[in-house]
Amino acid sequence: MAIVTVSPKFQVVIPREIREALQLEPGQKVQALQYQNRVEFIPVQGMRKMRGFLKGIDTTLTRDRDRV
Repeated sequence: MAIVTVSPKFQVVIPREIREALQLEPGQKVQALQYQNRVEFIPVQGMRKMRGFLKGIDTTLTRDRDRV
């Protein structure tokens, strides 16, 4: 677990291990959100990169009669 410091301008540096693991690039957008008592950063993925990410998902489920 890495510890970062919040600068006087409220900036933080994402540690190298995390940047490399998530394949973050300079200028890439991330979504910041508050969840309970923490801040989470979620990399924004382009629609082209998202193509096919649900491939193989099981779509056989029981639906309500009004959802058919």
